[in-house]
Amino acid sequence: MVKRVLMIAYHYPPMSGGSGIHRTLAFTRYLPQHGWQPLVLTVHPRAYEDIGAEDDPPHVPVHRSFALDSSRHLALRGRYLELLAQPDRWISWWLGAVPAGLRLIRKYRPDAIWSSYPIATAHLIALSLHRLSGIPWIADQRDPMVDTGYPPDPRRRRIHGWIEQQAMRQAAAVVCATPGALQRLGQRHGCANAQRLVLIENGYDESSFIDAETAPAPATSPNGPFTLLHSGVIYPSERDPGPLFAALAKLRNEGRLAPSDFRLRLRASAHDDHLRALMQRHPGAADLVELAPPLPHREALAEMLGADGLLLLQAANCNDQIPAKLYEYLRADRPLLALADAAGDTAAALRHAGIHTIGQLDNASDIAAQLMRFLQLCRTKQAPRAAPSLILSHSRAARTRQLAALLDRASAQEPT
Repeated sequence: MVKRVLMIAYHYPPMSGGSGIHRTLAFTRYLPQHGWQPLVLTVHPRAYEDIGAEDDPPHVPVHRSFALDSSRHLALRGRYLELLAQPDRWISWWLGAVPAGLRLIRKYRPDAIWSSYPIATAHLIALSLHRLSGIPWIADQRDPMVDTGYPPDPRRRRIHGWIEQQAMRQAAAVVCATPGALQRLGQRHGCANAQRLVLIENGYDESSFIDAETAPAPATSPNGPFTLLHSGVIYPSERDPGPLFAALAKLRNEGRLAPSDFRLRLRASAHDDHLRALMQRHPGAADLVELAPPLPHREALAEMLGADGLLLLQAANCNDQIPAKLYEYLRADRPLLALADAAGDTAAALRHAGIHTIGQLDNASDIAAQLMRFLQLCRTKQAPRAAPSLILSHSRAARTRQLAALLDRASAQEPT
């Protein structure tokens, strides 16, 4: 018997960019294989700043309800009331989504409700629909809603804390994407509530990689420099490349690296101006760094598959998080250099995969040493790779199997 789940997600096509899209999209794609039919409740496309070309998955009913972005639609001379952006800039979505969700519940009679953070309004919508219908709710928290100094605005931090508390009390399960986030949430809410916590990590979509294998990758020369690729956003704080640029400048000035034999390509950083300013502080680094524009996801994966090496960045202030691209990097099966805190979840996941080419993101001397070691391992074809069986365990299809089992358990509970 096919069951239905109402999935409330801000990140959904035609929005462009964001790992949240790929997580939700994969769940909607693979859940039918496990006896669950998704119904998606998302925002009207006007709420998105960037629109992409990717279509909705076939055979998935998608309802787009009223939603505005306060910073663009409710601002006067670039300013808007703070109240119109609590818990986030899309709080107006709640006004349209709750009535729309009730109509969908009456029409389709779903067996479960699922909502996805980091747009906190999605959890508010799910909480409201759960209270009004009694249908079991699963909160896909992914990363922490509240942390030390996050959100920076005290009022928003209090509201986020209240939403998190409601999820821990009323949701059938709260899902985190990393062990650290799971542990932190359990510590905040006590052992009794911690029984609701479930780990479902991010992953890669095998169908996207199969498609990418036929896509054209950026042209490279077989006799060109070794290209180390970082694909995706470089947050100034959470993935600060300043020490990396200092290390590159040192190696360049010492003659140990040259543009003819090494190239760091930063693809779709979203902060190119900031990176240019950083490079100006480290003369010599700019000779070795290429800032490259965004690519469609299919072509970005094709570039990963053809890169000489892949670079991962994650600062210590994100020790409870793992970049979603880590799983795509593992699937690309290219040599991988990570600059991350040794005590964090990112480094732990890499060590579990057998990847030991890890340096400290905040230490230029260590970066220089680890980069030269990494290049030597690549030249001698000794760079570590993850085992195929472990890579397969990180597929989105495997993650969806976990979610389907969780939905089965939640829907079997007595209605509240």
